[in-house]
Amino acid sequence: MNRDSQEKIIECQKISQIFKDGNTTIPVLDEINFNIKHGESVAVMGASGAGKSTLLQLLGGLDNPTSGKVLLKGFDLAKLSSKKRGLFRNKYLGFVYQFHHLLPEFSALENVMLPLLIAKIDKKTAHQLAVKLLDRVGLSTRIKHRPGQLSGGERQRAAIARALVNNPSCILADEPTGNLDETTAHSVIKLMLDLNEEHNNGMIIVTHDKSLAMKMNKIYELTGGKLVLQ
Repeated sequence: MNRDSQEKIIECQKISQIFKDGNTTIPVLDEINFNIKHGESVAVMGASGAGKSTLLQLLGGLDNPTSGKVLLKGFDLAKLSSKKRGLFRNKYLGFVYQFHHLLPEFSALENVMLPLLIAKIDKKTAHQLAVKLLDRVGLSTRIKHRPGQLSGGERQRAAIARALVNNPSCILADEPTGNLDETTAHSVIKLMLDLNEEHNNGMIIVTHDKSLAMKMNKIYELTGGKLVLQ
């Protein structure tokens, strides 16, 4: 994969996030500087309520910081229109959550094809790419099954395939194994790391699992609103 390992995919410049609850101000993130490049895998750990999911939402352009900038491929996400921001997210980012968020009325194949169809890829090519990736994640015999017919691990594998089908520059994962048993979690993380290496993308995983975090290139602790490299 011809991707510059020195290119910053996502860069945070002094991002802060403050929530207001009535007259109460709640600081969550405090002037965080951070970046991720191609080929890097990063774990973000921290106590519940520390702001890990908030940080991931900002990195993914799902929310704007109170102050500071989040740059995706050099573009300030806050300055993009909602339509263009959505197109940027679909092109450059893949999202994996604790709960798979697959559409229940669609088959695994249709769920994985969806980001390609949104990107205006023709249906035949989208079908071929989705089938290839579902085979890579071990679901070649399950492509016509709907989420309700798949096990928890299979659903998460389908969600990973959906996140990767556009060959995004960076994967953002929020507790991707939090809903899985230990054996299934291990196989899912191995799969994500293998694909990370194959595609030379970046990967940021928010997790409570220390053993999972230890498999990443870098571990950050989010504490007191600051992101600290461990």
